[in-house]
Order: sequence, then C-alpha cells, then structure tokens
Amino acid sequence: MSSGHMQIGEVAARTELSLRTIRHYEETGLVIPSARSQGGFRLYTEADVSRLMVIRRMKPLGFSLDEMRDLLEATDRLDSGAELPTAERGELLDRVRGFEQAAQQRVADLRTQLARAEEFAATLRERLPSPR
Repeated sequence: MSSGHMQIGEVAARTELSLRTIRHYEETGLVIPSARSQGGFRLYTEADVSRLMVIRRMKPLGFSLDEMRDLLEATDRLDSGAELPTAERGELLDRVRGFEQAAQQRVADLRTQLARAEEFAATLRERLPSPR
C-alpha cells in the first residue's frame, strides 16, 4: 500500500461509519476510493476521509443523498483550483450559502425537539417516587 492511502477498515474507524455505509456511499457516487491495491482493496486518501466526514455531518440533519451530492459537487468545483468565471463562482457560493442556511435552520429545529424531549423526560421523572 502506498503512503497516504488507507484501507476501508481504517477509514471506517476514523469516520465512525460502517464498512457497509462507506460502500453504499461509493455505490451512490458520493465517495469513490482514490485507488485500488493490487489485490483490489479500496484505498482512500485524507481527502476521501474529509469528504466522508462532510457526509456524516449532513446525515443527522436530514439532508438527502442528492443534496449531499449537490453540495459536494459545488465544493469540489470551488476547491478545484481552476479559475472560475465570476458568475459561476457566485452561483456555487450561493449554493453553499443555501446549504449553510438550511443546516443552521435544521440545527435550530433539532434543538427545539431536544428541549421538548427533555421536558417530557422531566415530567416523567417528576411522576416517579424519589430514590431513598
């Protein structure tokens, strides 16, 4: 294995994603291994791990695979190092900004749900006799 490459097991440990999940993201085209070993094992780079971490952070916020793909395509284009026309760069930044705003709203919604769940747990706790 060349330096800088990791096998799927190490990537799974680092990202806290299952092997099955990583393979699913490969099948859907979200993360393609950067290389394959002579034996055919998937090999990943730090960039692949970073990409998986973006996906992992989007998942609990309820973003769909298509939305994940859209964001990753926009950030890939912005990070490509290519000189982008001003209009295209602006459109890509607007897409990323839209995802940031959606993420902030979803985080706020989750905080509200958590507060309600904590209130419910507290009302149940109040109904129980105190431990002696």
